[in-house]
Amino acid sequence: MTAIPYLVAYLGIVIFLIAVIARVIMWIRMPIHLRWELYPVAHEGKKAAYGGSYLEESEWWNRPREFSLISEIKSMAAEILFLVALKEHNRSMWTRSFPFHFGLYLITGVSVLMFLEAVCLLYDAGLASSLAFRILDPVIVILGAAGLLLGLIGAIGLLHRRLIAWELKEFSAPADYFNLAFFVVAFGISLAGLVLAWPGFFSRVKIFIANMLVMDLAPISDGGTAAVLPVISIMLMSLLLAYIPLTHMSHFISKYFAYHSIRWNDEPNLPGSSEEKTIREALGRPVSWSAPHIRV
Repeated sequence: MTAIPYLVAYLGIVIFLIAVIARVIMWIRMPIHLRWELYPVAHEGKKAAYGGSYLEESEWWNRPREFSLISEIKSMAAEILFLVALKEHNRSMWTRSFPFHFGLYLITGVSVLMFLEAVCLLYDAGLASSLAFRILDPVIVILGAAGLLLGLIGAIGLLHRRLIAWELKEFSAPADYFNLAFFVVAFGISLAGLVLAWPGFFSRVKIFIANMLVMDLAPISDGGTAAVLPVISIMLMSLLLAYIPLTHMSHFISKYFAYHSIRWNDEPNLPGSSEEKTIREALGRPVSWSAPHIRV
């Protein structure tokens, strides 16, 4: 029985990686999408400040195009971290979605920190008493607790919003309610484990991660509710990790393609360019729609 949490965790990580890779390959292989042709485009740099583009330049096709990676990264960071578009267009949804997503970011960051700490401890057990680790441990606890609390508040808020907002009922499938309920349960139990197993919750999780790295299936629970909750939390989080990329919640991956291949794609279609070749391939695809206005 002690091996079950480890098997669930291994399986969750493997399914997550396979699902993410499969989705990325699927999106890469998709035909060219209709571009939005909306400005500003982030990588335009200075021109993006007023919604301009390289098309303003006379004989732009003969001029070298300027590309600002810094401007693009700044725009992406603001959208990813603070959901600025949602805040501008739907403030009531943003007040629920922002804590949910930011909580996920904190939990992800804490998981990475615990992984790195586990690796360091396996390499040199004496590091546990070092100043860096004595500082890192409370940081992990604070950020982890904040992440779980924000994630729980956001998940409850989003679930409540879907249940009461009439404008969302047309767009809410049973899976949408289940997804949010799954997060509520996973975050709720993890938060309860953090409180009841205080202050050893994250210590047990770090031991579990270290054991996984060396294929040691030793139990981290010695019985009792407070000791069992961290194990249940790990299993729920592992299942959640495997589940997310199998659903529409995989937008954390697809958003990259939506921005770079659709919203920000302003590559000109010049004679002999790769863009022209891609468009020709798309136009050569057979039409298989069955709508009455389509004539195959």
